[in-house]
Amino acid sequence: MSIEVCWDTAAEQPPARLAAWRSMNAVVRGAKDEWVSLFAPDGVVEDPVGPSMFDPDGAGHHGHDGISAFWDLTIAKVERFEFAIRDSFAAGSEVANYGTITTFLPGGYRVDTDGVFVYRVNEAGLVTSMRAFWETERAMATARPVE
Repeated sequence: MSIEVCWDTAAEQPPARLAAWRSMNAVVRGAKDEWVSLFAPDGVVEDPVGPSMFDPDGAGHHGHDGISAFWDLTIAKVERFEFAIRDSFAAGSEVANYGTITTFLPGGYRVDTDGVFVYRVNEAGLVTSMRAFWETERAMATARPVE
């Protein structure tokens, strides 16, 4: 498995930005338990925000059990991930990252998902909220065979 997190930034980072990097790094390595452990026990994942094929009610995936189930429903089905973060804005206990997540899917296809990915952490540096703003139709329009 190729590991790819492209992020041009300094080593010293605010806690939310560090948590976001750790999250992406765990995803590219397929480290489910490590990824889930980055979240507070009452953490929530909204990816994407609002109703979607992953979350028909748009209520998000809550707590470690819900976040673990989200992994199984989505992340586990992708053969490889690449994250390219082009800009990042940290403020208080949150960070908003703008970039592209490239997913390599079974059957030899890739999808490039542009979005804004917002992480909030608590005092312990655990993720209390991860909200991904992206549009399904725009992402699916990029689907193409891997060259």
